[in-house]
Amino acid sequence: MPSQRMGFEGLLEAVPDALVGVDESGVIRFVNRRAESLFGYAPGDLVGAPLETLVPESLRQIHVEHREGYCSARGVRPMGTDLKLSGRRADGSEFPVDIALSPMEAGSGRLVIAAVRDMTDREEADKERERRNRLSAVVESSGEAIISSTLEGIITSWNPAAERLYGYSSQESIGKPTGSLIPDGRTGELKAIMDNIRAGRTVESFETECVRKDGTLFPASLSLSPICATDGTVIGSSTIAHDVTEQRKAFGTAQLMEAVIEFSGEAIVTTTLDGIITSWNQAAGKLYGYSCDEIIGQSGRRLSPQDRRQEFGEALARIVAGDHVQILQTICVRKDGTDFPIVLTVSPIRDKDGAIVGASTISRDLTEQREAVDAARSMIEASLDSLVAISPEGRITDANEATVKATGVPRNKLIGTPFSNYFTDPVKADKIHQRVFTVGTAVNYPLTLRRQDGQLTEVLYNASVYRDAAGNVLGVFAAARDVTQQIRAQKEAAAQQARELERLAELERFQRLTVGRELRMIKLKKEIEYLRKFGPNRGGEPNDER
Repeated sequence: MPSQRMGFEGLLEAVPDALVGVDESGVIRFVNRRAESLFGYAPGDLVGAPLETLVPESLRQIHVEHREGYCSARGVRPMGTDLKLSGRRADGSEFPVDIALSPMEAGSGRLVIAAVRDMTDREEADKERERRNRLSAVVESSGEAIISSTLEGIITSWNPAAERLYGYSSQESIGKPTGSLIPDGRTGELKAIMDNIRAGRTVESFETECVRKDGTLFPASLSLSPICATDGTVIGSSTIAHDVTEQRKAFGTAQLMEAVIEFSGEAIVTTTLDGIITSWNQAAGKLYGYSCDEIIGQSGRRLSPQDRRQEFGEALARIVAGDHVQILQTICVRKDGTDFPIVLTVSPIRDKDGAIVGASTISRDLTEQREAVDAARSMIEASLDSLVAISPEGRITDANEATVKATGVPRNKLIGTPFSNYFTDPVKADKIHQRVFTVGTAVNYPLTLRRQDGQLTEVLYNASVYRDAAGNVLGVFAAARDVTQQIRAQKEAAAQQARELERLAELERFQRLTVGRELRMIKLKKEIEYLRKFGPNRGGEPNDER
């Protein structure tokens, strides 16, 4: 028996796996040294201990159930069953294991022998292999041209994206020098890059030129990283190559746009959707008085008076909601505190996916226009003629003080009322604005204006259409000149002329009568003279005695 015992113990120690013998109650009856070493116990410490001592605490209860189930239906269970099993060392650390179970008849009863194998290295190897497989799949399916090479510059891997970029297949490129991808005259760049790689340094976004299989050159950006062995020794390099032709074009366009914006005469400001200023051109600095350093990063609301700060936020909200452009006429405030009238054109800024990420605002100072409008308004108000603006529907949209005096109706009550209401012949008054919309103008159109108190005024209207900046007709502008005195004077002159003509006719009649009498007297005298020639006493008077 002692020799059998020694033979059994020798067999236990000869087995390369950790062996643990357990009785039906789950108590460890024997272990080999490999088991004690694997689990970190001193010789003899495990014998007599519950088997669950070697099981992680979180799994002990379920392990008892599994053990009891195995004992009720014993059989051989080999390793490699893909069960995810774990062991627990004396220090509490856990590690992956694979376990084979085998029943055994002993003099003291039935035992189960568990052969335990540490799977840490294998699991790490599996993970590494899986990681490499994933990495390889990523490289192969990547849209980036990825190339690996030795330190001597010999290509060792070449993905499909590299084939599309350079025109070479993997069979054509692997084993060839990387220098074949660089045009003559730039080999010095490649040497400097490889010196950095040998020193373990990465090279990010190196701008250069590369050459395709067909000989065409293209601008490229290269990012290189060292490939290291397990001991950290650099054994090669990995290169990611980008064709930056489109980026350079876009960059050139962006630079041009930046210059256009920077030197534009318009004040152009960009903001986030929260209203934080992100760019500020020179014209904006001149308009508002702030430098870039003072204003970028600040809220755009500081450019508005306190009582108008919500307006810009509302415009941004409408931009976010999908409105293409917002035109806002408002008041802004300069750095020195002065406020001024302004019109803001707010447009969305979109990213490459079309999402709205900010807003661009063009600011135009309306001070001069406002002054011009005020001056024009002063001239309109100073006019002695009645001036009105009429909508396409024939309603008054504006009127000057002369119109208020002519109609006797306050301006606020004139606005919105029909133009024809203020004339003795409304139908004829309606025709003037209809004529203007049809022909474009009306000249010296006579109407009789009825004042609110019934007083009548004779007027001549001259009218034409007025348009917006795009040429669209907005309405009719009409000017009425009071010709009442002129007409009265014309009537008086006509009456005076009639009187004078009547007097002239009377004088002419008198003249005709007078001339007639004189002619008859002359004729009579001539007849007397004639008769005297035939009298008896040619030399004297009758009855003359001598």
